[in-house]
Amino acid sequence: MAHDIRSRQRFQNYEKAFLLLERALSITAPSEVERGGIIQFYEMTFELAWKLMKDYLELQGYTVSSPKDAIKQAFQATILEEGQLWMDALSDRNQTTQTYDENKVIEVTAKIKSHYFPVLQQLYKRMSAELN
Repeated sequence: MAHDIRSRQRFQNYEKAFLLLERALSITAPSEVERGGIIQFYEMTFELAWKLMKDYLELQGYTVSSPKDAIKQAFQATILEEGQLWMDALSDRNQTTQTYDENKVIEVTAKIKSHYFPVLQQLYKRMSAELN
């Protein structure tokens, strides 16, 4: 029961971060500062996404120890449809937290908009249906 409540709270936090990222991505030509914000919202949303997966999978009886583990198990459990894209998203999230390179930021911002946001959105829709 307490674990179920934690999943719902985690989803609410994920939803807030997801909606902030969605709003930030709607900026047509983001400035350098806005791109930095997009990266920050992406990092926050991704972090909450894997923790949401972890909580949900643990409710199903799985043991999850890392973001990579959560992605693999969520893919195997058919919670996620595009496991490799999630692994790419994890890799880019790890790179953006380690260094700041404007060219990398521009590249990752484009990937977030075209590739990673759609899979985050798929998770959002799936978990919204499951937890609400």
